[in-house]
Amino acid sequence: MDAICKLRYQRYGRRKVGQVLDQIRGKSLYEAQNILAAIPMRSTEMVGKAVNSAGANLAVKLGRKLDLKTVWIKTAFADQGPMKALKRVQPGPQGRAMPFKRKMCHVTVAVSDTKEAKGK
Repeated sequence: MDAICKLRYQRYGRRKVGQVLDQIRGKSLYEAQNILAAIPMRSTEMVGKAVNSAGANLAVKLGRKLDLKTVWIKTAFADQGPMKALKRVQPGPQGRAMPFKRKMCHVTVAVSDTKEAKGK
């Protein structure tokens, strides 16, 4: 059985979050938590919450407590979020205003109780 966790409108770049997700894709939840604790990037806290939430969603679906070593990350990917919502302005030359757009991403993590890793 599968369970999904989607985090939307996260204030991290898609590429940087994708680098973290590449490290944990196909691993068990226990391994993923250990790997995330060792990666020195800011987005690991957010990815860790998504992984834990997906595991909790699977536990609710199955109706029993799960062993973290028997739950596998099936898919994990980050999509580009909207770039128009949080526009900011930086000062430019000769008094002009230069637009600066904040990066956002949508993170999706799917876990399964069988070891079949399908990555996107």
